[in-house]
Amino acid sequence: QVQLVESGGGSVQPGESLRLSCASSRSVVGIMGWHRQAPGKERELVATIASGGRANYADYVKGRFTISIDNAKNTVYLQMNNLKPEDTAKYYCFLRQDPFDIMHWGQGTQVTVSS
Repeated sequence: QVQLVESGGGSVQPGESLRLSCASSRSVVGIMGWHRQAPGKERELVATIASGGRANYADYVKGRFTISIDNAKNTVYLQMNNLKPEDTAKYYCFLRQDPFDIMHWGQGTQVTVSS
């Protein structure tokens, strides 16, 4: 079975940066991305990227976050710059695996942004 392992979360001050990583135990054939969920809020889609490199972003992270994929390492990255307190959430990596759109989820990594 596919396993996704996230890393890179932590506690930072506003304006600082973090890079999240999500390593898959299998080759990425499909779409990978990140959701986030803060206490009391609905889960939000942050960014997605296809194995070919096409990326999409939520409006509230455009210009600050960059998603990328290293197919050789089976790893997707989320570079988060100029972090804001409202970015505080648990971030979950997912893989939507072709050809049957089977979903796989990581356990999540916490990002906390506060002064």
